[in-house]
Amino acid sequence: MKNLKIIISFIALIIIFNSCDKNFLDRSPLDQVGAFDFFKSPTDLKSYVNQFYTNTLFPISEEWGRDFDSDNAISTDVNTWLEGSRTLDQAGGIDFSGVRNVNYFFDNYKRVEPNAEFSAYQQYVGEAYFFRALIYFSLLQSYGDMQWYTTEVGTESPELYKARDPRNIVADNIIANLDTAAMYLTEDKTDGASRVNKWMALLIQSRVALFEGTWEKYHANGPFGVSNPQPEKYFNKVVEAATKIMNSELYDIYSTGEPSSDYYDLFILRDYSSNMEVMFWKEYNNELGKGEVDFRRQPNYMQQFPYEHSLTKELADSYLCTDGNPIAISPLFQGHTTLENEMQNRDPRFQAISTPDAIWRYYEDGTIEYFNELYDISNTGVQYNSPGGYMIRKGYNSNVIYHVPQYEETPGIIYRYAEVLLNFAEAKAELATITQADIDKSIKKLRDRVGMPNLILADIAADPGWDFPDLSPTINEIRRERRVELASEGLRASDIKRWAAADELIVGKRPKGFLASQLGVNVYPVDENGYLDPYQNKIPNGYGFHIDRDYLDAIPKSEIALNPILTQNPGWE
Repeated sequence: MKNLKIIISFIALIIIFNSCDKNFLDRSPLDQVGAFDFFKSPTDLKSYVNQFYTNTLFPISEEWGRDFDSDNAISTDVNTWLEGSRTLDQAGGIDFSGVRNVNYFFDNYKRVEPNAEFSAYQQYVGEAYFFRALIYFSLLQSYGDMQWYTTEVGTESPELYKARDPRNIVADNIIANLDTAAMYLTEDKTDGASRVNKWMALLIQSRVALFEGTWEKYHANGPFGVSNPQPEKYFNKVVEAATKIMNSELYDIYSTGEPSSDYYDLFILRDYSSNMEVMFWKEYNNELGKGEVDFRRQPNYMQQFPYEHSLTKELADSYLCTDGNPIAISPLFQGHTTLENEMQNRDPRFQAISTPDAIWRYYEDGTIEYFNELYDISNTGVQYNSPGGYMIRKGYNSNVIYHVPQYEETPGIIYRYAEVLLNFAEAKAELATITQADIDKSIKKLRDRVGMPNLILADIAADPGWDFPDLSPTINEIRRERRVELASEGLRASDIKRWAAADELIVGKRPKGFLASQLGVNVYPVDENGYLDPYQNKIPNGYGFHIDRDYLDAIPKSEIALNPILTQNPGWE
């Protein structure tokens, strides 16, 4: 019901916007709302910031498997970013509407002061700082250098045509905004589905600082480097922010003591309001909007168009065996002959991939269908396309009586505590100050949940399949941990960008699937070893990602035409 109240408030706000002028879409926010008339009470401020609680800022995909823009998943269509096929002419406009709208709040919120004490509305001011940080972080990841504005800029303002601010200045401003947000936002854990709190601001701060710190370290001396890089400054900020969350003791890793199922079960719970791990989540409730896009959860387990993608062999091979060793050296690994063999003696987080004996769905008449029925007909037509063979199970709730997929109500997780622990461990490793005690309060918690051996820094087995053989064993293993823990949660592409890792993971490579011999019918090419090789004909030379261009998007020609002082990103000239 809380979400319903938010929606009703926002609809009312839109009505207010419309009533001010029939041409409001062509006018500035000040003309739309009329700050003198609107910003009179804390409720007005709350209504205004409600507009930022959207899928744009909290991107929950309608299906799990959002890593298709990385080496974790395969779609039937080659991703243009990975393929390196984007052109300057295809670059659309830079959307500054979010910046403009949130800065309108900052320009006008103090009009409430004669009617209310700051304590009555500081939560909404904190939310505005939080959302401005999120909006700018999205721009930073896409474009790097970006004009930083703290006030609404009109179309006639000279400020509109200033040069781009350096990316590290933008990152510093984002981090400072999140410091302010954390100061104003509630310290209560809350139900995690209505309003953001201090701890979510600190989580995003750790994410931003880790992004910028690793970007400055791994892009140094290249076309995307910054002048006077200070990665250690950002890594220390990650540790500071993550430690505050960890010390709050408000959050922990979800576990019921069932290592074989707890990880899988976390993503199919029906309510996260009291969950210790989930920091923010989205409710899908048919009563709130049956059939509406914003209130549905469409699983893709039949691989229905346009959700025709699956996980990759590269991801599958990342999961350790139950002895804590990689498949290349563990005697427990049973080989790739069948999916059942491949999954034996593996980290239980491998449950992100569906085994043939897993339950697909129940029917009201008691009928049960298993995933082997899907595997038997996989790739027999568009409806059942699974290019890599590895079907995605993470986030799919087979315990619910099957009904029309778009009405499925399993909630969507937005932020969870596991990322805090991973950010902490990675930053400590990058600082070269990580200790076994640091591992024990971060990585160990994730492995304990699934019954996997702890990572022992003094005894890391060398993996001939490490993605980053030039980096330390510790960083390789922490990156592996991040990959398997956060698989299909939409963060892998961002990791590839900030690590400058496309040359190791993307360029000249084609994603592979499991052995095609496991399928009754197959429409995709196979490689010389019999593994599914769906892009063999589409990109015979592998992905063509341009490492001197594609880490950032192009500044559109239209933007430069309007503001000639803007510079183009590397490689797009």
